[in-house]
Amino acid sequence: MWIWILAVLVVLAAAAALLYALYRRMTSDWPRPKRRRPDRSPRPETWGDEGLYISWIGHSTLLMQMDGLRVLTDPVLYPRVGVRAFGWTFGPRRHVECPIRPEACGTVDLVLLSHAHMDHLDHPSLRRVITRQTIVVAPRGTGYLARWHRPKAVYELGPGDVLQLDGGLEIAAIAVRHWGNRYPWNRNMGYQGYVVRRGEWSVFFAGDTARTDLSSVQRYKPQVACMPIGAYAPAPFENAHCTPEQAWDMFLETGADVLVPIHHDTFVLSREPVEEPLERLLAAADGDRVWPMRHGETYYVKSPKSIDKPKRLD
Repeated sequence: MWIWILAVLVVLAAAAALLYALYRRMTSDWPRPKRRRPDRSPRPETWGDEGLYISWIGHSTLLMQMDGLRVLTDPVLYPRVGVRAFGWTFGPRRHVECPIRPEACGTVDLVLLSHAHMDHLDHPSLRRVITRQTIVVAPRGTGYLARWHRPKAVYELGPGDVLQLDGGLEIAAIAVRHWGNRYPWNRNMGYQGYVVRRGEWSVFFAGDTARTDLSSVQRYKPQVACMPIGAYAPAPFENAHCTPEQAWDMFLETGADVLVPIHHDTFVLSREPVEEPLERLLAAADGDRVWPMRHGETYYVKSPKSIDKPKRLD
């Protein structure tokens, strides 16, 4: 019996070593940035119940508050994402530390999951931020992953679906161009972006997408569009991830007032230098319409009428 168990472990170890060697070979010319700490940290405990607060935590994780309603997108709050085995996580490591501890996020009312990839749906992070007061919205075929953490409710949407909740909260699922499989055999998992509306506020969160038509977002009249700008090199990666210039073009299609860049400079997932996506975006964009947020930085706007004059909070 023990001989068979040992043999299986040896085979698994050999397979893991082979996969690691292949990964290292594929990524040999990818950047190796130095790890660094963010110079800002959000303080959501000081946020008021009026206005829009947005803090970029890194990658596709945003901590937002819309007139007192706290929203967290694709929560990834730990140093590494990937497969958990034998107490270890095997996968990419952050080169910029997370600017906030999970418990410092406070009571999260709404978690939005764009898809099940491990750099967007991270179980250790969900375990710490989901409470019995949290509503989770996820793509079709993905909700069971959130139910493990016993939230108040889980709603599965597909592109084009609109969910109406108490307190005037509306969530619309938006079609994007990506894929949703967590593992090769998960062929029924969806993927999408979202528009979240509450009162006068409307925010579009694209999640992860290649170049696609986002003109359907205009009907929701968003003030802010959170757009991915990284992981586009080499060229075949553009089948799943847009370039910064394409992100700007899609932003214009949404009709939003300002663009918040996400999905860059947190994990090395592609070949381009980590500083390049934001540089290219600012070169292509109308700079006054981009909030080039640093990790942990928070922008505050009291009303939609002052969206062009955000306050940066220390």
